[in-house]
Amino acid sequence: MVSFTTIAILGAATLAAALPTATTPQDASPALGRRTGATHRVEAGFAGTLRFEPENIVAEIGDLVEVHFAPANHSFAQSSFAKPCVPINDNAIFSGFQPATKGVQAEAPNAFTIEVTDKLPKWFYCAQTKGNHCQMGMGMVINQNFDGGATLDQYKKMAAWTGVSISPPIVGNGGTLAPPSMPFNGKA
Repeated sequence: MVSFTTIAILGAATLAAALPTATTPQDASPALGRRTGATHRVEAGFAGTLRFEPENIVAEIGDLVEVHFAPANHSFAQSSFAKPCVPINDNAIFSGFQPATKGVQAEAPNAFTIEVTDKLPKWFYCAQTKGNHCQMGMGMVINQNFDGGATLDQYKKMAAWTGVSISPPIVGNGGTLAPPSMPFNGKA
């Protein structure tokens, strides 16, 4: 019986050593950690609009959201549903302002990418105060709860009555600024 247990333990150890680890070079990203899901492209302010497109994303844990910035000076900032246009806290996700000039650049040179780490709703807005982007409807949600009253439409209605937008204190928090992984689609 002892020799059978020893063989079983040695066999299991040999099998475990032969299996790939959870993070292998082909699925790891140095900037964002282990990469397992889809990449959702979001366009901020393209075609002269004050909106994110798409503005309502259903994402899985491990998916990436890559925000591309159109000409002007847009940003991607995290708020709560209850307080649109205001950072959720001092550690709110924030791209900082990403300037691009129409005619010179089709979009800002860097995109801002975040990884979805849970299925809870995440609310975002553009903190640009020139033109009151958030109050004019430049808001979006990742993983809205479609069974409740916290809808994107309601968020935008509340944002319209919010005073001046506030930028989160930490630029680049919660994501990575880098050249886009997805090409420009020509809508600027």
